[in-house]
Amino acid sequence: MNRICAVVVGMLILLSSLSPVSAASPSAALKDVVAALEKGYSGLQDVQADFSQSTTITAIGRTQRGNGELFLKRPASSAAMFRFNYIKPKQQIISNGKQVWFYTADTQQVMVSDVIAMFAGGNSIALSYLTGLGHVSRDFEVVFAAESKDKNGNYQLDLTPKKASPVLTKLQLTVSAAAVEQVRASGEVKDLFPIISSIVQDAGGNRTRIDYSRTRVNRGIDNGKFNFKIPAGVEVIKP
Repeated sequence: MNRICAVVVGMLILLSSLSPVSAASPSAALKDVVAALEKGYSGLQDVQADFSQSTTITAIGRTQRGNGELFLKRPASSAAMFRFNYIKPKQQIISNGKQVWFYTADTQQVMVSDVIAMFAGGNSIALSYLTGLGHVSRDFEVVFAAESKDKNGNYQLDLTPKKASPVLTKLQLTVSAAAVEQVRASGEVKDLFPIISSIVQDAGGNRTRIDYSRTRVNRGIDNGKFNFKIPAGVEVIKP
C-alpha cells in the first residue's frame, strides 16, 4: 500500500509545465521560485496530461517504468478526484474523492481503499497535496539543491516535509525558469504547473521520478471520469 500511495503522491503533487529557458537567465531568489509554485493553484480546476515515471526500489535494486495519461479534478466542495490510465504496465488508479481503486488487468485484481484511510496518520501530508503545491513554504523546509539550476537554466529545489511521512521523506523539484521570471516581472502566474521534473523519495529510500507532457488545464473534465465499474470476474481486495 505504501508503494501505491507514494506513486499517487508523486504524480498528484508534481504535474509539470515544460518551459525551459537559457541558463544565462539571471538567478531568482528562493522566495520567487516558491511563489511560482504557490500562486497559481487558486485558479486550478482540472488537469489532463501524459506522464512517464520510473521508480527505483532500493531493497531489490530494480527500476520499474511506466507511462500513460492522467486526469485530475479539484471540486470546490470535496476532495480531489484523479485517474491514472497506465499504458505500460496495463493498470489504472482511480478515485472519486471518496474511494480509490487500483486495478491491474494482468492479474484481474482490484484493490479498493477509502481515501482517508489510504492517507491516514503519517501519510496525511499526501492528502493535503492532492490539489497541488499551494502551501510549500508552510509544509516544507525548502532550499536550493546543490546544483541550483539544471542545464536549461531551470531551478532545482530540495524540499523536506515539516511533518514526517513514510511515503514522502524528500521531494526534489525542477521549476520552470520562465514561470519564475513571469512572477518576478509582473507578480502574476501564467503557468499553473511550473514543474519540469520531480523525484519523490520515501522512508525506504525508494525514488520515483515523474515527467509530464501535453499538460492541459481547466478543460472541464466530467465527474463521471473518476468512477470505476469493477469488471465481472475481477477479484476485489480490501485492506
